[in-house]
Amino acid sequence: MAQYAVLIFERVAPADLPPEVMQGHMDLPARVAEQGGRIVAGLALEHPDTATVIRGGAITDGPFLETKEVLGGVFVLEARDLDHALALARLTPIVDGGVEVRPLVGFEVLEDA
Repeated sequence: MAQYAVLIFERVAPADLPPEVMQGHMDLPARVAEQGGRIVAGLALEHPDTATVIRGGAITDGPFLETKEVLGGVFVLEARDLDHALALARLTPIVDGGVEVRPLVGFEVLEDA
């Protein structure tokens, strides 16, 4: 199965999501499995105010880009193909935002010589 990154964008900070939406995220692996896919890993991000950005040689506290939606989390999904990945990603509970699906490029793990 191919792997895809599903990037979750919201206008609402993860800490401010309603409990039923958070429960929907917790239930997502089972719902995806019922549809023949698998969530390999998932991570929620801290609030954007905690970000530190490095561009060139400059370091900036806080989010650098002005945007209405922020990246709130990401999960890695295994699916048969892109169409299957898109169908599974649509199961992601979203309050006021969306998801972005990108195929992952695999790299061999290099062993220490």
